[in-house]
Amino acid sequence: MNATSEDIKDMLEAETGLDLVFGENLFISREPSNPNNTVTIFDTIGRPDQLTFNRSERYEYPSVQIRVRNTRSGDAWDIIEKIKVALHGRAHETWNDTYYSVIHCISGPALLDWDDNDRIRLIINFNVQRR
Repeated sequence: MNATSEDIKDMLEAETGLDLVFGENLFISREPSNPNNTVTIFDTIGRPDQLTFNRSERYEYPSVQIRVRNTRSGDAWDIIEKIKVALHGRAHETWNDTYYSVIHCISGPALLDWDDNDRIRLIINFNVQRR
């Protein structure tokens, strides 16, 4: 299986209203200093995998944090809300040979901080169930 961030990246790229392109304004694990306006996905600690006697039905419960950075506060809030709508409640989909039972928002959107270049950074966190 891919890292969850890889599949979430593909989901977000597929959302036409977000206009996200990997390597241009959408990134994984590392927020670059440029461009100013970015969306970055981080794999974070989730829950332990399911333990059952049926080894063929093993579910994982990873989490991701998505950070939106923008020079304009209103634009950042707009983007992060669109991301929440695009991912929260998404269910019964297969991405890159991984079945996603459900994705749900567990916290945020929320203000993280303003960086040294006066760009707002917002975060939102999602739990995932997949196999």
